[in-house]
Amino acid sequence: MTATAGTASRTQPKATSLWRDTLSQILRQRSAVIGLILLGIILLAALLADVLTPYGPTDQLFNVEGARRLSGPCIHVLGCPESQPQFIMGLDQNNRDVFARVLHGARLSLQVGMITVGLAIIIGTLIGSVAGFFRGWIDNVLMRIMDVLLAFPALILAIFLTTAFSTLDLPFLGDPLFNAMLAIGFVAVPVYARVMRASVLSIRERDFVTASRALGASDGGILLRRVLPNALTPLIVQGTLGIATAILEVAALSFLGLGAQEPTPEWGAMIGGVRNQVFAAPHLMIFPGGALALSVLAFNLLGDGVRDALDPRLNR
Repeated sequence: MTATAGTASRTQPKATSLWRDTLSQILRQRSAVIGLILLGIILLAALLADVLTPYGPTDQLFNVEGARRLSGPCIHVLGCPESQPQFIMGLDQNNRDVFARVLHGARLSLQVGMITVGLAIIIGTLIGSVAGFFRGWIDNVLMRIMDVLLAFPALILAIFLTTAFSTLDLPFLGDPLFNAMLAIGFVAVPVYARVMRASVLSIRERDFVTASRALGASDGGILLRRVLPNALTPLIVQGTLGIATAILEVAALSFLGLGAQEPTPEWGAMIGGVRNQVFAAPHLMIFPGGALALSVLAFNLLGDGVRDALDPRLNR
C-alpha cells in the first residue's frame, strides 16, 4: 500500500501556475528572447546612465580642454589620439556629450512609451469592455466615436491635439512633452477599445459567464470578475507592440518641435535639432536614430513573441 502511494506520488505531475506556463511559452519564442535581450540592454543603459558617463545630458563642455563642437566619436583604444578627450559618440552643436544624451534619452523614451500606452489601455479597456458587454445603443454610440477617431491619420490627429492642448490655459498642460504623450495616448485609445470589445464579445458567450448569470451575479460583477480577466490576453499583445509605436510617434512630434524641447535629451528632438547638419556631423543623427530604431525593434520582437506564445491558434 505504501509502495503504491509512493509510486503514485512520484509519477504525479508537478503543479504549475498560469504565470509560469505563460512565461515558459514566451521564452520558447526566439523573437521574444531576442527582444527581451535588446530591451534588457536598453533598460540597463537607461538605469546606469549616470554611472556610464561622467557628464550630464545638458552639460556644455566648453571648459574641457580639446573638446570641439561637432567633433566626432573619439575612443582611445580604437586609435583616437591620447591628446584628444575621449567621447564615445562625439559632441553636439552645443558641446554636449552625445553618449550621455543618448543614454538619458533611453530613460525618457521608456517612460514615455510605458505611460502613453498605459493611459491608452486604461481608457480603451473601459470603453471596449462596456461596449462589448452591454451592447445595444451603448455599443453603437461608443464604437461610432471610435470609428470617427480612426478615420483620421494617427500622426495628423496627434499633431492637431498637441497644438490644441498647448493653447489651453490649464496647469497640467504646460509641458510640451506631456502634451505630446497625452495626444498619442488619446489617438491610440480606439485601437485598444476595439481589441477589448472583440475579446469581450467572445468571452461573454462562454458557459462560465452564463453560469454566473444563472447564479444571480450582477452584470458589473460578471464583467469585473469573469469577463475582464479572461479578455486581457489580446490587450497585452497589442500593448507590447503599442509601446514601440508610442515611442516612435512621440519622437516624431519632438522632431517636428511639438514634443520635447531643448535641452531635454529626447531622441526625436536630438535628431530634429541637427537635421540641417546631417552631412557636416552625421554622428548626431546616427546614434540617437540607431537607439530609437533599436528600442522599436526590441518591443516589436517582444510583441511578436508574446503574440505567438499567447495565441492558442499558433500553439497547436
